[in-house]
Amino acid sequence: MKIKQGAPVLLVSLALTALGGCGLTGSAEGDADSAGMPLAGTSTSRDAAAAMEQVSAELRGLTGVEGKPSDGLAGVTECPGKDPARHFRVFHPWSFYPASNDRLDEAMERLKAALPEHGWKVARYGPDTSRNKNLSLTADHGEQKYGVSIVQMKKNDPPKLSLTVVSGCYEVPEGKEVERF
Repeated sequence: MKIKQGAPVLLVSLALTALGGCGLTGSAEGDADSAGMPLAGTSTSRDAAAAMEQVSAELRGLTGVEGKPSDGLAGVTECPGKDPARHFRVFHPWSFYPASNDRLDEAMERLKAALPEHGWKVARYGPDTSRNKNLSLTADHGEQKYGVSIVQMKKNDPPKLSLTVVSGCYEVPEGKEVERF
């Protein structure tokens, strides 16, 4: 099956939409803007992206399964309803390919069990609405202002976990600009 070049962009956009509004449900009162978007603090785009990639590495470790992550890097996008010259969010779409395909279920189960032990609140766990009824998990880290969507794609060749991590809204420090990458 051929995938159009715009498909990855569409998938990231959908994940950001799904996680951006109702995801990140662990925000404390006062830590969100009037639209309910969690405020993640002040940072440069590069520093926020580096922190995001560290969160992804920690998630990879929580699988407890040997395997290989994809090479995807974090990117920067706008915060809905905020000045794009001063505010941004970071997203990191990536995939995890277990060394052995039969360990895919184990990786997903370990994530479901380990995430709450590491400050994440599992907001949803179960089959998605796709034709394949992929097992999916959505979790929020209220303290760190991150959300993650994990989809187990057993029928892919090779099978994988598809992860998208998103942040709350950051504001750039005075005198700095939002870098888009």
